[in-house]
Amino acid sequence: MIFLSCYNRFHMNMKRIFLTPKRDTAGTVIVCKGEWDLYSADQVESEIRTLSLPTQPKACRIDFSGVDRFDSAGIVMLLELKERLEKHCESIALEGLNERQQKMLELLAKGYDSQSLPRREENLFAKIGRHTVEKLQMGVEFLRFLGEFSAASLRVLLKPHTFRLRETVYHIEHSGVDALFIIALTSILVGLVIAYQTLVQLQQFGADIYVVDAIGIAITRELGPMITAIVIAGRSASSYAAEIGTMKLTEEISAMETMGFDPYTFLVVPRIVALIVAMPLLIFFADIMGILGGMLATKIQVDISFLYFLQRLQEVLAAKHYILGIIKGPFFALIIAATGCFHGFRVTGDTESIGIETTASVVHAIFFVIACDAVFSVIYTQLGY
Repeated sequence: MIFLSCYNRFHMNMKRIFLTPKRDTAGTVIVCKGEWDLYSADQVESEIRTLSLPTQPKACRIDFSGVDRFDSAGIVMLLELKERLEKHCESIALEGLNERQQKMLELLAKGYDSQSLPRREENLFAKIGRHTVEKLQMGVEFLRFLGEFSAASLRVLLKPHTFRLRETVYHIEHSGVDALFIIALTSILVGLVIAYQTLVQLQQFGADIYVVDAIGIAITRELGPMITAIVIAGRSASSYAAEIGTMKLTEEISAMETMGFDPYTFLVVPRIVALIVAMPLLIFFADIMGILGGMLATKIQVDISFLYFLQRLQEVLAAKHYILGIIKGPFFALIIAATGCFHGFRVTGDTESIGIETTASVVHAIFFVIACDAVFSVIYTQLGY
């Protein structure tokens, strides 16, 4: 029974929030809530370490009146919170302590300053479990984000006049037109590499002309969409995350919500729609540049004329290969734009989180694009395309 009671208390504490920073006219107040005891010490310490203040206040107050239960571990956590705030605040005041808490605080404070608390060392299984829980929580947050975006999209469909056309056109230019140069350069280089590497093998069998088949099909079906998606993930996913993250950091998103504007309608929908429109066009452009790069390589390496190359390409490159590559565009665009916007909304109250979330947006966008491409490859193979 004792074990069951301890487990229930631990399970309840894991779901609670123990620290809530607020601002008032006198500065910043940290409201402490819940049960500050041995069973909740790990989570309280975790919240203290990740505590982010709304601003850099001169005066801070710790309100301990909302704590339901406490023991010596809770008082130690209070001292650790006070020590952390001393790095950011000029003055710190404790409020809401009863007589018993005040006596325990004075008793523990005598030995707390002279000897620092030992850091808890996590073993391998604890680290795996913590990272697993964090990833699951991120997955739940992403599903919630997709739900908010779906609701905002439905509202725009029901009320077309709320669609922000001007912002969408701006993002088409920013994410599409401005990316043409880097996509062209990357695609030409990829076409050159594919042509040279393929020719090395085909020349051994005297089948140089089949390099046209390899270039045309590989570029239009796989490499053109993939290279375009990776370049756009590096440009747009990071850009979306940084822009929205900065707006959240400067509380522009909070101001929009206060004025009754939906951030998803104003910020997310135009970006995702713009990328969905621009991505198929960018893939088409990348296909042309990639084939051009392969054409230059074959001309230099085996002296296949441009006219003969195009004639052979027209014979072997069916329209379905181009279409199967273009179909991937909207899905890649949705993944990239949604990932960038999602990580932008995850930015917390410090500038360091902007860099963390921007990096994470690029990494996750590229990973999900590759995973999506693998799914398409399996589907196309099973359908016989």
